[in-house]
Amino acid sequence: MSETTPAITQATLVKKAAPKSDYKPADVSPQRRVQRSFAVRLWSVRHSRLLEWFYAKFSDMFLLLHPLWKRIGYRRVEGPIKFVEKRVKGFMFDCRMCGQCILSSTGMSCPMNCPKQLRNGPCGGVRANGNCEVEPDMPCVWVKAWEGSRNMKHGDKILDVQKPVDQSLRETSAWLRVTAQAAAAREAARNAAQNTTNTGASA
Repeated sequence: MSETTPAITQATLVKKAAPKSDYKPADVSPQRRVQRSFAVRLWSVRHSRLLEWFYAKFSDMFLLLHPLWKRIGYRRVEGPIKFVEKRVKGFMFDCRMCGQCILSSTGMSCPMNCPKQLRNGPCGGVRANGNCEVEPDMPCVWVKAWEGSRNMKHGDKILDVQKPVDQSLRETSAWLRVTAQAAAAREAARNAAQNTTNTGASA
């Protein structure tokens, strides 16, 4: 019974012909390069609890600066703030600057990285290994969102239904928008409390 001769590929011939040395090139395979391209994004998901805490402190600091933003003018400060936000969030989360950031509700995994831009959970095509059906080498952003949310103090916010993306807010600062909204809500609550006090005093 004859044994089957293994096929000799071009890659095998090149490897055999290459001069021998102690040098071993790193990250040369396509798979290693793909994994490396998602490394920071996946790190952010793994450390979602730490980033949740940091974001809460950062939001409080930005809210304290609301009088300054208001005095200068939100439109004037948006340029430099957006410049910083785009680079920081782009590096950490592959941010697409949709202007409606929901990272704190999605386990620090940006849903805008989904090729279908789904905002309320994964599609039915998630592969058995947890990767995307459109980009087979990319981990599904919603699988990672669920993993990240399980580490977070307020991880159940992932169950909240998100609104469709408002394309008119694209390339605007989510940091400033959230700050202005929080300041308006705080002022409304303060006015309501004051009106209640005045009504009670006059009764």
